[in-house]
Amino acid sequence: MPTISDRAGPVYLRIVAALADDIASGRLHQGQALPTHRTLAAALGIDLTTATRAYSEARRQGLTEARVGRGTFVKAGDPPAARQVMAPGIDLSMNIPPQPAEAELAAQLARTFGELRSGGRIQTYLNYQQPGGTRGERVIAADWLRSLVPNVSADRLVLAPGTQSALFSLLLMHAARGDSLFTEALTYPGLKSAAAALGINLIGIDMDRDGIVPAALERACRKHSKVRVIYLMPTMHNPTTATIPVKRREELARIIAARGLTLIEDDPYAFLTTGITPFATLIPERTYLAASLSKSVTPGLRVSLVVSPNQEDAARLTSCLRASLQMSVPLTLAVAARWLSDGTATSIIAAVANEAAARQRLANKALQGHAFAAHPSGHHLWLTLPSPWSSADFTAHLQRRGLGVVAAEAFVTTEKAPDCIRVALGAAPNRSTLVKALDILAQSLGTDLDTEHLV
Repeated sequence: MPTISDRAGPVYLRIVAALADDIASGRLHQGQALPTHRTLAAALGIDLTTATRAYSEARRQGLTEARVGRGTFVKAGDPPAARQVMAPGIDLSMNIPPQPAEAELAAQLARTFGELRSGGRIQTYLNYQQPGGTRGERVIAADWLRSLVPNVSADRLVLAPGTQSALFSLLLMHAARGDSLFTEALTYPGLKSAAAALGINLIGIDMDRDGIVPAALERACRKHSKVRVIYLMPTMHNPTTATIPVKRREELARIIAARGLTLIEDDPYAFLTTGITPFATLIPERTYLAASLSKSVTPGLRVSLVVSPNQEDAARLTSCLRASLQMSVPLTLAVAARWLSDGTATSIIAAVANEAAARQRLANKALQGHAFAAHPSGHHLWLTLPSPWSSADFTAHLQRRGLGVVAAEAFVTTEKAPDCIRVALGAAPNRSTLVKALDILAQSLGTDLDTEHLV
């Protein structure tokens, strides 16, 4: 069985790459029988079509041969030469921040570990710690966060191991199986998976270019009067990139307060821009703000700064996190606290924002003439497809050309998905790879669907 979890790109190309590497390394030899298509699909948990596509591509590249009535076998020949002609595969599906050289993440991490070790405290971080962060770590985080939320205090702050864990805990706290929750018509897939696991229904609210529509929320509140929780991503929305203007935030805040809703404000992109007014400053008594470092520093830290309405709610969230995860990883919290206090986080965020802006300029140039939404400092764009392409058909077309993106179906909370795709610009390892990916995307947008279906 091939190992594909450590590879990027469409699944069928990852299988071919693993096959080529195993032949080159001698793990597979000439004439060796390979699993049947169905056996491979079952072992990897993929559909039969993907397994068949992988074997077809491997045969095209000269890696394997099919023998009628007997199966698929490793072909004689020069595997390294065959490996060189394989389509590279570029995955722009994971919405992560770019990692510019200027950020010096590896060097910063090595320096910080050295400081923790020389200070004689590293052993402390290898033992159990209190969930939600120590008092000292929360004070540091609160001081840093005041540029975004001026009234935050350490006793209202919980340091969670990523926003996803905090989101799951908040749903556990404020909704029961069978309850419903308001959110945008297109929403973060992590919310969808958490709600599905807990048996919570999602009610999607209409959006426009500025985000969720206040009148639509008011109508939904009248129709679904028992709903008590709303989830919003108000800044550089995933996937539409919309940032809700201040006046609309104020109008939405009035509706949320008047209707007695509890707001979960997911704002991982706020540090990449300026002039943001969080709902946590407008209606702090009704809002949990999750300000993650995953999109502005690095996903690997797994640190989310969660501001609660009050000290009691922070304690409840901490208890819930303890019950499910025991604690955040102390070593990553120690690194995050050091970076927040000594300016490292601020410098990394500046480098990431600059790189994101440069990549947005490359996308704007490559996709001229095509309809898409983007934020100048964002990590992704939301591309409207030309007729008659559907998002599913176009995503499959790109996969065949070695490019991975995400179709609109992943984000919908309503019945019909728009004909759009999300393209994660930060996922490319460098700008040159991104340019290649954007060239494939631009060329594909000019492909006629009828031509694509010809065999």
